[in-house]
Amino acid sequence: MADEIVDLEPESKRPRISLESTETKLGTNKDNSKATETTQDLSGCVLGQKSGEKVKQSTNLSGADQHVQNNEEIKEISGKGENEPVSTSSDAKPGFFTSASVSEKDVGILEFVSNLPGFHGVLKQRYTDFIVSERDLEGNLVRLTDVSVPQEEKSKEFELDILSSEEKEKIQQVVDDEEKKKSVTLLPDDDKEHRRLIHRAIRANFPFLDSDTVDVGSQKAVRVFHKQDSSGKHRNTRWPSELGNYCWFVLYKENKDTMDAISLLSKLLKIKTGTFGFAGTKDRRAVTTQWVSVFRVRAEQLQGLNATLRNLYVGNFKYCKEPLKLGSLSGNHFVITLRNVTGDHGKIEESLESLKAKGFINYFGLQRFGTTSVPTHKIGHELLLSNWSEAIDLLLYPRDGEPDDLTAARQHWKNTKNAKETLRRMPKRKCIESDLLQGLIRHGPSGLVNALQSISRNTRLMYVHAYQSYVWNTMASRRIKEYGLQPVTGDLVVTSKSSIGCAVNTEVSQMEDVVEFISEPSRTQVTVLTEEHLKTAQFTIHDVVLPLPGYDVVYPDNDMKEHYRQIMADDGLDIDNMRRKVKDYALSGAYR
Repeated sequence: MADEIVDLEPESKRPRISLESTETKLGTNKDNSKATETTQDLSGCVLGQKSGEKVKQSTNLSGADQHVQNNEEIKEISGKGENEPVSTSSDAKPGFFTSASVSEKDVGILEFVSNLPGFHGVLKQRYTDFIVSERDLEGNLVRLTDVSVPQEEKSKEFELDILSSEEKEKIQQVVDDEEKKKSVTLLPDDDKEHRRLIHRAIRANFPFLDSDTVDVGSQKAVRVFHKQDSSGKHRNTRWPSELGNYCWFVLYKENKDTMDAISLLSKLLKIKTGTFGFAGTKDRRAVTTQWVSVFRVRAEQLQGLNATLRNLYVGNFKYCKEPLKLGSLSGNHFVITLRNVTGDHGKIEESLESLKAKGFINYFGLQRFGTTSVPTHKIGHELLLSNWSEAIDLLLYPRDGEPDDLTAARQHWKNTKNAKETLRRMPKRKCIESDLLQGLIRHGPSGLVNALQSISRNTRLMYVHAYQSYVWNTMASRRIKEYGLQPVTGDLVVTSKSSIGCAVNTEVSQMEDVVEFISEPSRTQVTVLTEEHLKTAQFTIHDVVLPLPGYDVVYPDNDMKEHYRQIMADDGLDIDNMRRKVKDYALSGAYR
């Protein structure tokens, strides 16, 4: 799974191989925290994905040593497979994982490009051994390069010039009041137009403050205070009309899961996690950068968090009219370091050359399906069947390998189905389970659909997308097994794709056509290959895509369509009826 491969360090007693990769649309979730051994085929190929650009010298990552922690996760690679958690069971079948979590076989990863023996190595011995940078819809690498607020926000500061130094100090006292109870009255001012400008300056520069006019003896003056709703609670302000409703920012994180990072930001900002948007989750045990959007939060508020955040930083702020949505990226770029590499040097070089020349089958990796004993695609399957109770139980029932306090709370739910008591026993940290339990308490046993909506929409969509990914993996394996690595009649290829990125102005700017490996069908044109196409040899296996099932996709015009129909029929689903009463679970589909 790499584009750029680094030779072994010849003088090192503990050789490392650094792999740099541009991944296209591989979903990620959490890393397992236990030491694991995995199996990896570094001579893979592609269905719609090719690797291989240049060789790069392997070096220690800057600052890596200072981030090393005790009891770090170690993953060992050997032979075929993906870099995911497995046990070291001696009777494990070659090429597959055996663990309490999912195996490659469980999620449809059955076929590989070559039969080279591969080699052993340690993956993620340090979290700095795994660097992931998102690529936006235009293919640009997402980097954290600037932590200043946007110029359009700075430009409003001139309005504060109408305030005296004494008045600015008073307003600062209100801003610094953590209890949000303090109010101040500015200097007496009988000039109505001047007071109007002061009101406007306060609301433009301090969106969490409000102001009114009060009598001070025989004169008028402006009073400043924190905004409150009818219940006396702090509330959001009017949003400046000249700014987009969404502040986009680059999230840089180390050794932290995306959802954990979002939960922390939401807690510090005192907003719901559902106000954030992102294109996809990134590995926990890694150093990652990605775009995130948040609804009506000022860049200066986000910037202020950097002083207290640890191993987590935000920056490159910009205002956009639309939020980020799942899948709004063209891929991910990886720099991977393998340590303790062992094996025949010639076979290692052969594997790496094969990887560069042939690429790999573009499977959804195991992290898309979770790292616990309950795969995410199983939850998604129940949601697609509208089996709300079953989906809730999958989310709340006990799982292998979790902390004792969480296991005890889960067991209490299984025994009693008492949401209130289960929540009381839950660990005191924000998590999906606690959100769901709070929803169950609010809506009761007759409101399971609404209770599930207490989980952020992005998270719920990830469950149903995981089921789509399971189907895609299975169909990709079937396609390779039956037709090999050449395009055949009835295959699909993407011919054009139009994507929309961050629209800064009210007139949404259209990007140039971009072909992606996951594409929204409504903006994607696919061509069904005919004998004429095959004769011209204008398409290769690298151009072939398969659909993720949905109501708005075209299926291959060969036996693969019936394979799609059968696998989903076995799961109680109909490829011709993918719309749902609950719109969040109505899948339009995509291409990969």
